[in-house]
Amino acid sequence: MEAILEFLKSTGFYMIAQNWQVLLMIGISCVLIYLAIGKKFEPLLLLPIAIGMLLTNLPGAEMFHEDLFAGGHVNWSLFAGGEYYWNTLADGTREMVILKDGMVAPAGAEVLSIASVGLIDVLYLGVKLGIYPCLIFIAVGAMTDFGPLIANPKSLLLGAAAQLGIFITYIGVLGISGLGFEGLQFTQENAASIGIIGGADGPTAIFVTSKLSPELLGPIAVAAYSYMALVPVIQPPIMKALTSKKERQIKMRELRPVSKLEKILFPIVVMIFVSLLVPSAAPLVGCLMLGNLFRECGVTDRLSKTAQNELCNICTIFLGLSVGATATAATFLSPKTLAIILMGIVAFGVGTAGGVLLAKFMNLFLKEKINPLIGSAGVSAVPMAARVSQTVGQKENPSNFLLMHAMGPNVAGVIGSAIAAGVLISIFG
Repeated sequence: MEAILEFLKSTGFYMIAQNWQVLLMIGISCVLIYLAIGKKFEPLLLLPIAIGMLLTNLPGAEMFHEDLFAGGHVNWSLFAGGEYYWNTLADGTREMVILKDGMVAPAGAEVLSIASVGLIDVLYLGVKLGIYPCLIFIAVGAMTDFGPLIANPKSLLLGAAAQLGIFITYIGVLGISGLGFEGLQFTQENAASIGIIGGADGPTAIFVTSKLSPELLGPIAVAAYSYMALVPVIQPPIMKALTSKKERQIKMRELRPVSKLEKILFPIVVMIFVSLLVPSAAPLVGCLMLGNLFRECGVTDRLSKTAQNELCNICTIFLGLSVGATATAATFLSPKTLAIILMGIVAFGVGTAGGVLLAKFMNLFLKEKINPLIGSAGVSAVPMAARVSQTVGQKENPSNFLLMHAMGPNVAGVIGSAIAAGVLISIFG
């Protein structure tokens, strides 16, 4: 009977009774699964995130241990199989002591936790060490054609303007924190991590947050990818509100052809220039341009295809599972999560508006007018944001084809968000 009782106490059903909040988290993960499969909201990444969230909140599964990454650091000693305890010293400070085989904790030592390494603990190292986002940027570079940006360099400014949402949101989060509401206190590192949602670039958001605010990784990742999936819903009302019918009907001349030499030199020049300007952005921009060079040089077709397919798919699975696993009940069910979701939509909206408004401003000085709708593509949701510009433009003028013009700001937004990430990391990292 004792053995049966011990078995029953070891089941997840018994543990749920001790922590009812996991039921709510399991429910949220099921909603995300439905959105990924039923509504096709960024399913390639939202589905792994949802499964990661589900696994980490199943009581007793022990697949992810937050203690291993406490304080934003990796406690390597635990990965070596050691046990540890927190020892309170005479001066009141605490130190972590590793217990080797056969050793016993001194009398009076407070045992905080003893954990074995789970599957997602190991996978999460790729997030914590910035490996997955950089590998995904290689894949993004291999799938990106920078031709429209090279043919129309002015679109680089539109991509830069769309990063306005990042910095406006940073200021807004600090403003909310200054109001003094309980549970809504954010550090500058937190504000920078929330602001990066405005770049509409999931890997960049994860890269910045894992370095500056790892405790907020789950909510920020879910918000970033959810808003990326909702680009066709969020952007059109903002675009229409900021432009007149006449502006939306502007037709743009066909872009000039771009030579192969230009396409080969572009990633090399950008890699060198950006890395010297913002060294903290070198991992992201360097990987992005490496992938693009695989695509354009013409002698590495196998590497280009591998980056676009196998590498991208494997990293997407591992990244999604790892990020989803950080969304535990303790970190996700808090007022901060709601604030992150609300400020994320502000970041996204301001970024969209920034690109549109700069295009309108540029038209005051240009002889050949720019259709301001392409400015909204400055957020780096590639190629979805460019398709939204095309769709809204064609509704106003069926003969208008803005897709290639919008791809210029769109790919510029990828570079811009990586540079913004490097700036934030260099300041607050």
